[in-house]
Formats: sequence, C-alpha cells, structure tokens
Amino acid sequence: MASLNVGNLGEYLREQRRQAQLSLRQLADAAGVSNPYLSQIERGLRKPSADILQQLAKALRISAETLYVQAGILDERDRDEVETRAVILADPSINERQKQVLLQIYESFRKENALDAEAEATAAAGSGSGSGPDDAMPHTN
Repeated sequence: MASLNVGNLGEYLREQRRQAQLSLRQLADAAGVSNPYLSQIERGLRKPSADILQQLAKALRISAETLYVQAGILDERDRDEVETRAVILADPSINERQKQVLLQIYESFRKENALDAEAEATAAAGSGSGSGPDDAMPHTN
C-alpha cells in the first residue's frame, strides 16, 4: 500500500494517543474504528474521513479541528470559525433548533462584517483618487 502523504497526521495521532496513555486497541475501541484501520492511519497508509477524525478527537479529548488541520482538511485560518461552530453544536444546554438559529445568526454577522470590510476597502481605495463630490463642483465666491 502506498503512503498517502498523511504521515504527519499519523505521527500526531500516535503522539496524542501516547500522551493520553492509551493503547492502539483502547483508542480504536473508544473511537469506534477497527484496530488495523487505526494502525494504518498512524502509519500514514490511510486517510481518514472528517467523521473518523472527529471520533478520534473525541476519544482523545482533543479538538477535532486540530486533527482537521493536521490532515489538511482545514486551513489554519478557517480554524476559528470552525471551532466556534463546533462549540455551538456541542453545547448540551441548548436544543438543536436553538443551535441552528444561533449558527444562522453567526453566519449572517460574518457575512455582514465581510461586506462592511469590503465597502471600507473600496471607499479607502477611492478616497485618494480626487473623484469625490466636492471635486466635481467648481468653487465660486
């Protein structure tokens, strides 16, 4: 079997498993995956899905987003947004409908702020061009 260039993920998982003082079998059982499959992930022979990474993260009690970054699924700069969403979804004190509403509000704020930032950048770029409303009218006394 050829390596899928996920060795960094495998090494990282192995290190996290050792720090948690779990055997390969214990982690596989806790994450709901087979022992051979987990071994192949750790050796860089298999690339797990996001769902499997989430199960492994839960079993290791670490952030799933950290594993997503290690696996190349998530870009480091997207991490904050994903972590915020994960915290909302994991909150046991609110129900599923409330979680979805909160995520919709969060997304609308993000879009609004992106549009505001774009408008500010456009205004800043146009302010130095001499095409403002005062420049079009001649001044008379």
